[in-house]
Amino acid sequence: MVDIGTTNPPKGAQGKLPSWRWEALRTTFWLVPTVFVFGAALLFLLTFEIDLAAYHHHLALPFWIRTGNADAGRQVLIAIAAAVITVIGVVFSITILALTLASQQFGPRMMRNFIRDVGNQMTLGVFVGTFVYSVLALGSITDSPHGDFVPHLSITFAEALLLVDLGVLIYFIHHIAKSIQLPEVIAGIARDLTRAIDAEFPMDDPDVEGATGETVGRSVAELLSLIDERGAVVRSNTSGYLQFVGYAQLVEIASRTDAVIRLDHRPGHFIATGQTLATVWPGGAAGQVALALSKAHVTGPHRTLMQDPVFAIDQLVEIAIRALSPAVNDTFTALTCIDWLSAGLSQVSSRTLSEGVYRDRFHRVRLIETDPSYARMVNRAFDKIRQASRGMPAVLIRMLDALTSIASETSASGQRGVLMRQAKMILQSADETVDQANDLEDVRLRYRRLTAVAVSSEGTDKLSVTGSDKSTGPGDTA
Repeated sequence: MVDIGTTNPPKGAQGKLPSWRWEALRTTFWLVPTVFVFGAALLFLLTFEIDLAAYHHHLALPFWIRTGNADAGRQVLIAIAAAVITVIGVVFSITILALTLASQQFGPRMMRNFIRDVGNQMTLGVFVGTFVYSVLALGSITDSPHGDFVPHLSITFAEALLLVDLGVLIYFIHHIAKSIQLPEVIAGIARDLTRAIDAEFPMDDPDVEGATGETVGRSVAELLSLIDERGAVVRSNTSGYLQFVGYAQLVEIASRTDAVIRLDHRPGHFIATGQTLATVWPGGAAGQVALALSKAHVTGPHRTLMQDPVFAIDQLVEIAIRALSPAVNDTFTALTCIDWLSAGLSQVSSRTLSEGVYRDRFHRVRLIETDPSYARMVNRAFDKIRQASRGMPAVLIRMLDALTSIASETSASGQRGVLMRQAKMILQSADETVDQANDLEDVRLRYRRLTAVAVSSEGTDKLSVTGSDKSTGPGDTA
Protein backbone atom coordinates (compact mmCIF):
# COMPACT_ATOMS: atom_id res chain seq x y z
CA MET A 1 0.00 0.00 0.00
CA VAL A 2 1.33 3.40 -0.97
CA ASP A 3 1.32 6.22 1.57
CA ILE A 4 1.15 9.68 -0.01
CA GLY A 5 1.38 11.36 3.40
CA THR A 6 -0.46 14.44 4.53
CA THR A 7 -1.83 16.60 1.75
CA ASN A 8 -2.15 20.26 2.57
CA PRO A 9 -4.58 22.11 0.30
CA PRO A 10 -3.56 25.46 -1.11
CA LYS A 11 -4.67 28.58 0.66
CA GLY A 12 -8.37 29.11 0.22
CA ALA A 13 -9.01 25.55 -0.90
CA GLN A 14 -10.53 24.50 2.42
CA GLY A 15 -14.02 25.32 1.20
CA LYS A 16 -17.03 24.81 3.41
CA LEU A 17 -20.17 23.32 1.98
CA PRO A 18 -23.36 25.42 1.98
CA SER A 19 -25.22 23.19 4.42
CA TRP A 20 -22.25 23.28 6.78
CA ARG A 21 -22.13 27.06 6.58
CA TRP A 22 -25.75 27.24 7.62
CA GLU A 23 -25.22 24.89 10.57
CA ALA A 24 -22.17 26.89 11.67
CA LEU A 25 -24.10 30.16 11.46
CA ARG A 26 -26.92 28.67 13.53
CA THR A 27 -24.53 28.07 16.41
CA THR A 28 -23.44 31.70 16.71
CA PHE A 29 -24.81 34.54 18.77
CA TRP A 30 -23.88 37.27 16.31
CA LEU A 31 -25.81 36.51 13.11
CA VAL A 32 -29.38 37.26 14.22
CA PRO A 33 -28.40 40.34 16.31
CA THR A 34 -26.44 41.65 13.32
CA VAL A 35 -29.51 41.28 11.12
CA PHE A 36 -31.58 43.15 13.70
CA VAL A 37 -28.96 45.91 13.90
CA PHE A 38 -29.15 46.45 10.15
CA GLY A 39 -32.94 46.31 10.35
CA ALA A 40 -32.94 48.94 13.10
CA ALA A 41 -30.66 51.15 11.03
CA LEU A 42 -32.94 50.85 8.00
CA LEU A 43 -35.99 51.59 10.15
CA PHE A 44 -34.29 54.67 11.52
CA LEU A 45 -33.43 55.89 8.03
CA LEU A 46 -37.10 55.58 7.09
CA THR A 47 -38.42 57.38 10.17
CA PHE A 48 -35.67 60.00 9.94
CA GLU A 49 -36.64 60.86 6.37
CA ILE A 50 -40.26 61.25 7.47
CA ASP A 51 -39.20 63.42 10.42
CA LEU A 52 -37.06 65.52 8.08
CA ALA A 53 -39.98 66.01 5.73
CA ALA A 54 -42.21 67.02 8.63
CA TYR A 55 -39.53 69.44 9.87
CA HIS A 56 -39.54 71.17 6.47
CA HIS A 57 -43.35 71.17 6.47
CA HIS A 58 -43.60 68.82 3.50
CA LEU A 59 -46.03 66.69 5.47
CA ALA A 60 -47.82 66.77 8.81
CA LEU A 61 -47.50 64.15 11.52
CA PRO A 62 -50.55 63.07 13.55
CA PHE A 63 -51.26 65.20 16.60
CA TRP A 64 -50.42 62.39 19.01
CA ILE A 65 -46.83 62.11 17.74
CA ARG A 66 -45.40 64.88 19.89
CA THR A 67 -42.45 64.31 22.21
CA GLY A 68 -41.71 67.80 23.50
CA ASN A 69 -38.60 69.84 22.84
CA ALA A 70 -35.06 68.67 22.04
CA ASP A 71 -34.03 68.24 25.69
CA ALA A 72 -37.07 66.12 26.47
CA GLY A 73 -36.38 63.96 23.42
CA ARG A 74 -32.78 63.46 24.46
CA GLN A 75 -33.79 62.42 27.96
CA VAL A 76 -36.31 59.90 26.63
CA LEU A 77 -33.83 58.31 24.22
CA ILE A 78 -31.03 58.25 26.78
CA ALA A 79 -33.32 56.53 29.27
CA ILE A 80 -34.40 53.93 26.69
CA ALA A 81 -30.85 53.18 25.55
CA ALA A 82 -29.51 52.94 29.11
CA ALA A 83 -32.36 50.70 30.25
CA VAL A 84 -32.04 48.34 27.28
CA ILE A 85 -28.28 47.91 27.51
CA THR A 86 -28.57 47.31 31.27
CA VAL A 87 -31.21 44.65 30.77
CA ILE A 88 -29.04 42.93 28.15
CA GLY A 89 -26.06 42.76 30.50
CA VAL A 90 -27.91 41.72 33.64
CA VAL A 91 -30.42 39.25 32.19
CA PHE A 92 -28.00 37.41 29.94
CA SER A 93 -25.31 37.25 32.65
CA ILE A 94 -27.75 35.71 35.13
CA THR A 95 -29.07 33.36 32.46
CA ILE A 96 -25.62 32.11 31.50
CA LEU A 97 -24.85 31.56 35.19
CA ALA A 98 -28.04 29.53 35.62
CA LEU A 99 -27.25 27.49 32.50
CA THR A 100 -23.72 26.86 33.72
CA LEU A 101 -25.07 25.43 36.97
CA ALA A 102 -27.69 23.39 35.12
CA SER A 103 -25.11 22.01 32.68
CA GLN A 104 -23.32 20.37 35.62
CA GLN A 105 -26.27 17.99 35.82
CA PHE A 106 -27.35 17.84 32.18
CA GLY A 107 -23.94 17.91 30.54
CA PRO A 108 -21.71 20.64 29.09
CA ARG A 109 -23.51 20.62 25.74
CA MET A 110 -26.46 22.50 27.22
CA MET A 111 -24.65 25.81 26.72
CA ARG A 112 -24.27 25.04 23.03
CA ASN A 113 -28.01 24.30 22.79
CA PHE A 114 -28.67 27.66 24.44
CA ILE A 115 -26.64 29.41 21.76
CA ARG A 116 -28.36 27.48 18.96
CA ASP A 117 -31.83 28.39 20.25
CA VAL A 118 -33.48 30.77 17.81
CA GLY A 119 -35.64 32.32 20.52
CA ASN A 120 -32.56 33.36 22.50
CA GLN A 121 -30.91 34.80 19.39
CA MET A 122 -34.07 36.75 18.52
CA THR A 123 -34.30 38.11 22.05
CA LEU A 124 -30.76 39.43 21.95
CA GLY A 125 -31.39 40.81 18.47
CA VAL A 126 -34.49 42.75 19.53
CA PHE A 127 -32.72 44.34 22.49
CA VAL A 128 -29.60 45.23 20.51
CA GLY A 129 -31.71 46.59 17.67
CA THR A 130 -33.64 48.82 20.06
CA PHE A 131 -30.41 50.11 21.56
CA VAL A 132 -28.94 50.93 18.15
CA TYR A 133 -32.15 52.60 17.02
CA SER A 134 -32.29 54.76 20.15
CA VAL A 135 -28.67 55.83 19.79
CA LEU A 136 -29.17 56.76 16.14
CA ALA A 137 -32.28 58.73 16.99
CA LEU A 138 -30.42 60.46 19.83
CA GLY A 139 -27.67 61.54 17.47
CA SER A 140 -30.15 62.98 15.00
CA ILE A 141 -31.39 65.65 17.45
CA THR A 142 -29.62 68.82 16.41
CA ASP A 143 -29.75 72.55 17.08
CA SER A 144 -30.49 74.84 14.14
CA PRO A 145 -30.96 78.58 13.62
CA HIS A 146 -34.38 77.75 12.23
CA GLY A 147 -35.32 75.76 15.33
CA ASP A 148 -34.20 72.54 16.98
CA PHE A 149 -34.68 69.39 14.91
CA VAL A 150 -36.56 66.85 17.03
CA PRO A 151 -37.34 63.51 15.32
CA HIS A 152 -40.78 63.07 16.86
CA LEU A 153 -41.66 59.98 14.83
CA SER A 154 -38.32 58.30 15.57
CA ILE A 155 -38.73 58.97 19.31
CA THR A 156 -42.24 57.55 19.19
CA PHE A 157 -40.92 54.43 17.45
CA ALA A 158 -38.22 54.08 20.13
CA GLU A 159 -40.92 54.16 22.80
CA ALA A 160 -42.89 51.52 20.88
CA LEU A 161 -39.79 49.35 20.62
CA LEU A 162 -39.35 49.66 24.37
CA LEU A 163 -42.83 48.16 24.85
CA VAL A 164 -41.89 45.37 22.45
CA ASP A 165 -38.76 44.76 24.52
CA LEU A 166 -40.86 44.35 27.65
CA GLY A 167 -42.91 41.65 25.93
CA VAL A 168 -39.76 39.94 24.64
CA LEU A 169 -38.24 40.06 28.12
CA ILE A 170 -41.27 38.30 29.58
CA TYR A 171 -41.09 35.69 26.81
CA PHE A 172 -37.36 35.21 27.39
CA ILE A 173 -37.72 34.62 31.11
CA HIS A 174 -40.54 32.14 30.47
CA HIS A 175 -38.55 30.44 27.71
CA ILE A 176 -35.41 30.02 29.80
CA ALA A 177 -37.32 28.85 32.89
CA LYS A 178 -39.03 26.25 30.71
CA SER A 179 -35.99 25.19 28.69
CA ILE A 180 -33.78 24.36 31.69
CA GLN A 181 -36.35 21.95 33.10
CA LEU A 182 -34.99 18.44 32.70
CA PRO A 183 -37.97 16.92 30.82
CA GLU A 184 -37.79 19.78 28.31
CA VAL A 185 -34.05 19.27 27.85
CA ILE A 186 -34.53 15.56 27.22
CA ALA A 187 -37.49 16.09 24.88
CA GLY A 188 -35.50 18.70 22.95
CA ILE A 189 -32.63 16.28 22.42
CA ALA A 190 -35.13 13.61 21.36
CA ARG A 191 -36.58 15.99 18.77
CA ASP A 192 -33.06 16.58 17.47
CA LEU A 193 -32.61 12.82 17.24
CA THR A 194 -35.85 12.45 15.28
CA ARG A 195 -34.85 15.16 12.82
CA ALA A 196 -31.36 13.67 12.44
CA ILE A 197 -32.82 10.22 11.71
CA ASP A 198 -35.24 11.65 9.16
CA ALA A 199 -32.38 13.48 7.45
CA GLU A 200 -29.92 10.57 7.49
CA PHE A 201 -32.33 7.66 6.93
CA PRO A 202 -35.42 8.99 5.11
CA MET A 203 -38.39 6.70 4.56
CA ASP A 204 -38.06 6.74 0.75
CA ASP A 205 -34.43 7.39 -0.05
CA PRO A 206 -33.51 7.07 -3.73
CA ASP A 207 -29.84 7.08 -2.76
CA VAL A 208 -30.34 3.96 -0.69
CA GLU A 209 -32.10 2.25 -3.57
CA GLY A 210 -29.29 3.23 -5.90
CA ALA A 211 -26.68 2.17 -3.39
CA THR A 212 -28.15 -1.31 -3.08
CA GLY A 213 -28.85 -1.73 -6.78
CA GLU A 214 -26.89 -3.52 -9.49
CA THR A 215 -23.19 -2.80 -9.67
CA VAL A 216 -21.35 -2.43 -12.99
CA GLY A 217 -17.74 -3.50 -12.96
CA ARG A 218 -15.94 -4.92 -9.96
CA SER A 219 -17.88 -5.91 -6.88
CA VAL A 220 -17.47 -4.22 -3.51
CA ALA A 221 -15.50 -7.18 -2.14
CA GLU A 222 -13.08 -7.10 -5.07
CA LEU A 223 -12.59 -3.35 -4.74
CA LEU A 224 -11.93 -3.60 -1.02
CA SER A 225 -9.30 -6.25 -1.69
CA LEU A 226 -7.62 -4.05 -4.32
CA ILE A 227 -7.71 -1.05 -1.98
CA ASP A 228 -6.06 -3.06 0.80
CA GLU A 229 -3.34 -4.34 -1.54
CA ARG A 230 -2.60 -1.37 -3.79
CA GLY A 231 -4.40 1.62 -2.38
CA ALA A 232 -2.78 4.94 -1.52
CA VAL A 233 -3.43 6.37 1.93
CA VAL A 234 -4.71 9.93 2.32
CA ARG A 235 -3.97 11.26 5.78
CA SER A 236 -5.74 13.95 7.75
CA ASN A 237 -4.01 17.32 8.05
CA THR A 238 -6.11 18.44 11.03
CA SER A 239 -7.28 17.00 14.34
CA GLY A 240 -10.87 17.10 15.51
CA TYR A 241 -14.26 15.49 15.22
CA LEU A 242 -15.43 14.75 11.71
CA GLN A 243 -18.53 16.91 11.39
CA PHE A 244 -19.49 16.75 7.74
CA VAL A 245 -18.60 14.78 4.61
CA GLY A 246 -19.57 15.87 1.08
CA TYR A 247 -20.32 12.46 -0.41
CA ALA A 248 -21.55 13.81 -3.74
CA GLN A 249 -18.32 15.75 -4.25
CA LEU A 250 -16.22 12.68 -3.51
CA VAL A 251 -18.23 10.51 -5.91
CA GLU A 252 -17.81 13.15 -8.60
CA ILE A 253 -14.01 13.39 -8.22
CA ALA A 254 -13.70 9.60 -8.02
CA SER A 255 -15.73 9.23 -11.22
CA ARG A 256 -13.66 11.89 -12.96
CA THR A 257 -10.38 10.18 -12.02
CA ASP A 258 -11.80 6.64 -12.46
CA ALA A 259 -10.90 5.84 -8.86
CA VAL A 260 -12.50 4.21 -5.83
CA ILE A 261 -12.36 5.84 -2.39
CA ARG A 262 -12.73 4.08 0.94
CA LEU A 263 -13.48 6.38 3.86
CA ASP A 264 -12.22 5.02 7.17
CA HIS A 265 -14.33 7.35 9.33
CA ARG A 266 -17.91 8.54 9.57
CA PRO A 267 -19.15 11.90 10.87
CA GLY A 268 -18.84 11.82 14.66
CA HIS A 269 -15.51 10.00 14.70
CA PHE A 270 -12.40 11.72 16.05
CA ILE A 271 -9.46 11.94 13.68
CA ALA A 272 -5.94 13.05 14.58
CA THR A 273 -3.38 14.76 12.39
CA GLY A 274 -1.59 12.14 10.30
CA GLN A 275 -4.29 9.54 10.83
CA THR A 276 -5.64 7.69 7.80
CA LEU A 277 -8.67 9.51 6.47
CA ALA A 278 -9.24 7.59 3.24
CA THR A 279 -7.63 5.05 0.94
CA VAL A 280 -7.70 5.46 -2.85
CA TRP A 281 -7.30 2.96 -5.66
CA PRO A 282 -5.57 3.34 -8.06
CA GLY A 283 -2.88 5.19 -6.15
CA GLY A 284 -2.20 7.63 -8.98
CA ALA A 285 -5.49 9.40 -8.29
CA ALA A 286 -4.70 9.93 -4.62
CA GLY A 287 -3.35 13.47 -5.10
CA GLN A 288 -6.54 14.78 -6.74
CA VAL A 289 -8.72 12.88 -4.28
CA ALA A 290 -6.76 14.30 -1.34
CA LEU A 291 -7.35 17.83 -2.61
CA ALA A 292 -11.06 17.14 -3.13
CA LEU A 293 -11.34 15.48 0.26
CA SER A 294 -9.81 18.52 1.96
CA LYS A 295 -12.74 20.57 0.63
CA ALA A 296 -15.40 17.89 1.08
CA HIS A 297 -15.05 17.27 4.80
CA VAL A 298 -15.20 19.46 7.88
CA THR A 299 -13.62 18.83 11.28
CA GLY A 300 -14.14 20.75 14.51
CA PRO A 301 -13.69 20.65 18.27
CA HIS A 302 -17.07 19.06 18.90
CA ARG A 303 -19.60 16.74 17.32
CA THR A 304 -22.75 17.93 15.58
CA LEU A 305 -26.05 16.33 14.66
CA MET A 306 -25.38 16.80 10.96
CA GLN A 307 -24.90 13.30 9.48
CA ASP A 308 -24.40 11.96 13.03
CA PRO A 309 -27.65 10.83 14.73
CA VAL A 310 -25.59 8.87 17.28
CA PHE A 311 -24.57 12.20 18.82
CA ALA A 312 -28.14 12.77 20.04
CA ILE A 313 -28.20 9.22 21.42
CA ASP A 314 -24.98 9.92 23.31
CA GLN A 315 -26.45 13.10 24.80
CA LEU A 316 -29.46 11.20 26.15
CA VAL A 317 -27.18 8.49 27.50
CA GLU A 318 -24.98 11.09 29.17
CA ILE A 319 -27.95 12.56 31.04
CA ALA A 320 -29.09 9.06 32.05
CA ILE A 321 -25.77 7.91 33.48
CA ARG A 322 -25.32 11.23 35.30
CA ALA A 323 -28.75 10.67 36.86
CA LEU A 324 -27.76 7.13 37.90
CA SER A 325 -24.53 8.27 39.54
CA PRO A 326 -24.40 8.03 43.37
CA ALA A 327 -24.03 11.82 43.60
CA VAL A 328 -27.36 12.45 41.83
CA ASN A 329 -29.33 9.18 42.22
CA ASP A 330 -32.26 10.33 40.06
CA THR A 331 -33.77 7.12 38.73
CA PHE A 332 -36.79 8.77 37.08
CA THR A 333 -34.59 10.92 34.87
CA ALA A 334 -32.84 7.79 33.63
CA LEU A 335 -36.22 6.18 32.92
CA THR A 336 -37.26 9.23 30.90
CA CYS A 337 -34.10 9.03 28.82
CA ILE A 338 -34.70 5.33 28.15
CA ASP A 339 -38.24 6.08 26.96
CA TRP A 340 -37.00 8.66 24.45
CA LEU A 341 -34.17 6.38 23.33
CA SER A 342 -36.70 3.66 22.59
CA ALA A 343 -38.73 6.10 20.50
CA GLY A 344 -35.69 7.07 18.43
CA LEU A 345 -34.48 3.50 17.93
CA SER A 346 -38.00 2.40 16.98
CA GLN A 347 -37.87 5.04 14.28
CA VAL A 348 -34.51 3.74 13.04
CA SER A 349 -35.73 0.14 13.13
CA SER A 350 -38.42 0.88 10.56
CA ARG A 351 -35.94 2.42 8.10
CA THR A 352 -33.60 0.85 5.58
CA LEU A 353 -29.98 1.60 6.37
CA SER A 354 -27.71 1.92 3.35
CA GLU A 355 -24.73 -0.37 2.89
CA GLY A 356 -22.30 2.56 2.87
CA VAL A 357 -21.59 2.20 -0.87
CA TYR A 358 -22.05 5.09 -3.30
CA ARG A 359 -22.19 4.64 -7.08
CA ASP A 360 -21.94 7.05 -9.97
CA ARG A 361 -24.58 7.45 -12.68
CA PHE A 362 -23.12 4.46 -14.54
CA HIS A 363 -23.63 2.26 -11.43
CA ARG A 364 -19.93 1.87 -10.80
CA VAL A 365 -18.84 1.82 -7.17
CA ARG A 366 -16.94 5.04 -6.40
CA LEU A 367 -17.12 5.53 -2.64
CA ILE A 368 -17.17 3.04 0.23
CA GLU A 369 -17.54 4.13 3.84
CA THR A 370 -18.08 2.57 7.22
CA ASP A 371 -21.71 1.56 7.03
CA PRO A 372 -24.25 3.17 9.41
CA SER A 373 -24.44 0.26 11.83
CA TYR A 374 -27.74 -0.51 13.54
CA ALA A 375 -25.81 -2.42 16.19
CA ARG A 376 -23.65 0.63 16.88
CA MET A 377 -26.71 2.77 17.60
CA VAL A 378 -28.36 0.15 19.83
CA ASN A 379 -25.17 -0.53 21.75
CA ARG A 380 -24.46 3.17 22.25
CA ALA A 381 -27.99 3.61 23.59
CA PHE A 382 -27.96 0.76 26.12
CA ASP A 383 -24.41 -0.33 26.98
CA LYS A 384 -23.45 2.50 29.32
CA ILE A 385 -26.88 2.71 30.94
CA ARG A 386 -26.85 -1.05 31.55
CA GLN A 387 -23.39 -0.84 33.08
CA ALA A 388 -24.42 2.06 35.35
CA SER A 389 -27.68 0.43 36.47
CA ARG A 390 -26.40 -2.79 37.93
CA GLY A 391 -28.54 -3.69 40.92
CA MET A 392 -31.34 -1.30 39.88
CA PRO A 393 -34.32 -3.46 38.84
CA ALA A 394 -36.48 -0.46 37.89
CA VAL A 395 -33.98 0.64 35.26
CA LEU A 396 -33.33 -2.92 34.04
CA ILE A 397 -37.06 -3.51 33.65
CA ARG A 398 -37.52 -0.25 31.73
CA MET A 399 -34.66 -1.16 29.37
CA LEU A 400 -36.27 -4.51 28.60
CA ASP A 401 -39.62 -2.78 28.02
CA ALA A 402 -37.85 -0.39 25.66
CA LEU A 403 -36.24 -3.27 23.76
CA THR A 404 -39.65 -4.92 23.46
CA SER A 405 -41.10 -1.74 21.99
CA ILE A 406 -38.20 -1.46 19.54
CA ALA A 407 -38.42 -5.13 18.56
CA SER A 408 -42.03 -4.68 17.47
CA GLU A 409 -40.86 -2.11 14.90
CA THR A 410 -37.87 -4.00 13.51
CA SER A 411 -37.68 -4.75 9.80
CA ALA A 412 -35.00 -7.45 9.76
CA SER A 413 -33.98 -10.50 11.76
CA GLY A 414 -30.48 -9.10 12.21
CA GLN A 415 -31.92 -6.14 14.09
CA ARG A 416 -33.78 -8.46 16.45
CA GLY A 417 -30.55 -10.34 17.05
CA VAL A 418 -28.89 -7.11 18.19
CA LEU A 419 -31.78 -6.38 20.55
CA MET A 420 -31.80 -9.90 22.00
CA ARG A 421 -28.06 -9.64 22.64
CA GLN A 422 -28.67 -6.54 24.75
CA ALA A 423 -31.57 -8.26 26.52
CA LYS A 424 -29.41 -11.25 27.45
CA MET A 425 -26.77 -8.96 28.95
CA ILE A 426 -29.47 -7.11 30.93
CA LEU A 427 -30.84 -10.42 32.23
CA GLN A 428 -27.36 -11.57 33.18
CA SER A 429 -26.77 -8.31 35.03
CA ALA A 430 -30.04 -8.80 36.92
CA ASP A 431 -29.13 -12.37 37.86
CA GLU A 432 -25.81 -11.16 39.25
CA THR A 433 -26.90 -8.01 41.10
CA VAL A 434 -30.63 -8.14 41.98
CA ASP A 435 -31.12 -9.76 45.37
CA GLN A 436 -34.90 -9.63 45.76
CA ALA A 437 -36.55 -12.67 44.21
CA ASN A 438 -39.71 -10.78 43.21
CA ASP A 439 -37.72 -8.06 41.48
CA LEU A 440 -35.69 -10.66 39.63
CA GLU A 441 -38.87 -12.42 38.54
CA ASP A 442 -40.20 -9.13 37.14
CA VAL A 443 -37.03 -8.75 35.10
CA ARG A 444 -37.34 -12.31 33.78
CA LEU A 445 -40.99 -11.72 32.92
CA ARG A 446 -40.03 -8.70 30.78
CA TYR A 447 -37.34 -10.78 29.11
CA ARG A 448 -39.86 -13.49 28.21
CA ARG A 449 -42.18 -10.85 26.75
CA LEU A 450 -39.36 -9.52 24.60
CA THR A 451 -38.53 -13.04 23.43
CA ALA A 452 -42.15 -13.64 22.47
CA VAL A 453 -42.29 -10.38 20.48
CA ALA A 454 -39.02 -11.19 18.72
CA VAL A 455 -40.23 -14.67 17.76
CA SER A 456 -43.55 -13.28 16.56
CA SER A 457 -41.83 -10.64 14.45
CA GLU A 458 -39.46 -13.28 13.05
CA GLY A 459 -42.43 -15.28 11.79
CA THR A 460 -43.88 -12.34 9.89
CA ASP A 461 -40.58 -10.92 8.65
CA LYS A 462 -40.68 -10.31 4.91
CA LEU A 463 -37.61 -8.09 4.63
CA SER A 464 -33.98 -9.13 4.37
CA VAL A 465 -31.17 -7.53 6.33
CA THR A 466 -29.68 -4.52 4.54
CA GLY A 467 -26.02 -3.68 4.90
CA SER A 468 -22.75 -5.47 5.50
CA ASP A 469 -22.26 -8.33 7.94
CA LYS A 470 -20.77 -6.07 10.56
CA SER A 471 -23.88 -3.92 10.65
CA THR A 472 -25.28 -6.45 13.14
CA GLY A 473 -22.04 -7.60 14.70
CA PRO A 474 -22.03 -7.81 18.47
CA GLY A 475 -18.71 -6.08 18.86
CA ASP A 476 -19.54 -2.83 17.08
CA THR A 477 -19.68 -0.38 19.93
CA ALA A 478 -17.30 2.28 18.65
